[in-house]
Amino acid sequence: MQRLYDFLRRHPTGVDCFWAVVLLGMSVVAWIEPGTVDGRQSWLALPIGVGLSLVVALRRKAPEKMLVLAAVLGVLQLITDVQTGPGNFAMLVIIYTVVAQSASRWASRLALIGGLSAATLSMIRWPYPDTTALGQIFLTIILTVPFALAWVLGDSVRTRRAYFAQLEERARRLEREREAQSKVAVAAERARIARELHDVVAHNVSVMVVQADGAAYVLDAAPDQAKQALETISTTGRQALAEMRRLLGVLRTGDDPESGEYVPQPDVQQIEDLVEQVRGSGLTVDFRIEGTPRPLPSGVELTAYRIVQEALTNTRKHGGPEAGASVRLVYFDDGLGLLVEDDGRGAAHELYEDGGADGQGHGLIGMRERVGMVGGTLDAGPRPGGGFRISALLPLKTA
Repeated sequence: MQRLYDFLRRHPTGVDCFWAVVLLGMSVVAWIEPGTVDGRQSWLALPIGVGLSLVVALRRKAPEKMLVLAAVLGVLQLITDVQTGPGNFAMLVIIYTVVAQSASRWASRLALIGGLSAATLSMIRWPYPDTTALGQIFLTIILTVPFALAWVLGDSVRTRRAYFAQLEERARRLEREREAQSKVAVAAERARIARELHDVVAHNVSVMVVQADGAAYVLDAAPDQAKQALETISTTGRQALAEMRRLLGVLRTGDDPESGEYVPQPDVQQIEDLVEQVRGSGLTVDFRIEGTPRPLPSGVELTAYRIVQEALTNTRKHGGPEAGASVRLVYFDDGLGLLVEDDGRGAAHELYEDGGADGQGHGLIGMRERVGMVGGTLDAGPRPGGGFRISALLPLKTA
């Protein structure tokens, strides 16, 4: 039974043609039956019945054209005095079909006007004998009701279809928006992890390189200093590995979260440890805190730590061997201010202005992205008199 139903749904025109043949057969029977119309039959009754059957057969293919054809056939019946018969049922069918399927306003109005006037014109052209005027009016109303119901039913079906189509379109749009949001979230997470990896690798590896160069230089002359440098390299390497384990643990799915080794995200309190680590690598750093320290949002604390880390890393890279740096943390009522300066050579113009080429300048780009994520502002560039300056203002309420 389900297969038959599916077959009929896939072939709607075939179903319409079947009912058109049935309607044509009924019209032919009515045409050849003697005495149907006072013993007389018009020769036009059969062609009109064929035309009305065609209206039913092609109602889904060309509803508006079939409506016009039905109207023409109805007018032809009135003119040629061909009384109504079984074929006129096609008018009810085409009124419903046009209103339900056609989006043309003129077709809907024509169907409504034709349906409401069909019974009235029929009663005027072929009045029932031995019926009072009141009876004629009553019969006209009764015959008009099916046409009005066909129009109302078609309009209801069209409205319902439009509503479901709107719901389906909204569901598809929401699905596309969810996919887009998922892609944006994935891209943002990848960018965050990339920034974290850059900060971890760039800072710790630069410390290790500086210490390794220093150890190689004083290995023979001052073994104690070389040993201390190697210990710093070891400690820095372990810190880098711990942070990288934490970042890679975010990427692992399906594993037990308690099975990995994780470390807390860096915060403002660890900036002093960061400064001590940089001092141990040979860079002179002046560190000051102004205002009353207090807990800050985790995003602000991580951003502050990474800005100072990247700024000091840039000082070691670009400042020169005799460069010194200063770090100031200022607690305001509504935010945290950062100022990192050095008196070295400073970075090349293209590194902080255009992001650089061949993979250079990504540290400052990452700073701007981090500050933008918390709704803060960042200013980076050469300072008067030489050196480089990075200043940032991080609000307490993240954007």
